[in-house]
Amino acid sequence: MVSVVVGCALLGLLVGSFLNVVVWRVPRGESVVAPPSHCPACGHAVRPRDNVPVVSWLILRGRCRDCDAAISSRYPLVELAAGLLFAVVALRFGPAWELPAYLYLAAMGVALSLIDLDVKRLPNAIVLPSYPVLAGLLLLPAVADGRWDDYVRALVGMAALFAFYFALAFVHPAGMGFGDVKLAGVLGLALGWPGWGVLALGGFLGFLLGGVVGGGLMLAGRATRRSAIPFGPFMIAGAFVAVLAGQPLLRLYLSALTG
Repeated sequence: MVSVVVGCALLGLLVGSFLNVVVWRVPRGESVVAPPSHCPACGHAVRPRDNVPVVSWLILRGRCRDCDAAISSRYPLVELAAGLLFAVVALRFGPAWELPAYLYLAAMGVALSLIDLDVKRLPNAIVLPSYPVLAGLLLLPAVADGRWDDYVRALVGMAALFAFYFALAFVHPAGMGFGDVKLAGVLGLALGWPGWGVLALGGFLGFLLGGVVGGGLMLAGRATRRSAIPFGPFMIAGAFVAVLAGQPLLRLYLSALTG
């Protein structure tokens, strides 16, 4: 188990480095493959030894080796965040067949959250391929472990959460973007697999987190009722809390409810 967690943490650091490229290039319609990573100030290609997650940024003291331009601290922070999330997901699932599906969800969630915060969009280039990718990865435990009931529930969860968000967007289009609707279906897949309670909790927590943060921003005078606040990060955060700790939270709630 320890080796799985450590291995996933190291993998997360590497994936986090790639996510930095995704977050920068995808909203601009650029390829994430070519050209290779380069300094945006001087255009010089990043050397392999300067592309080691976190370590290279620390060695270079946050500066380009060629032109001494500042390199944002967000780069190592994204790498660390991805490494930590991968480790937590590995702790939750262990060496199980569904682990790759939720590692993918973690990577996708980091990328989409940052892009939504940056440009207030959830690009189709990431959201739409996530449907077949996540459905295919969840098919692995369904086949290997015979968990077809869980797989069917995941598909129903996908349709249910998509339909719920679609209805909200139809009733109040100014308050819900269609990017959120498309993301809801992906999250429904991931939330439906562990159980109906986790699906309901994950959907609820997105609105709860969004309401709390939005209310806090208004109280602090940093937003108004008309301010456009990206909702994708709250949907993703709520889904992650539910996937990682939903069952204990539900047991705690039921225990408190019944005394």
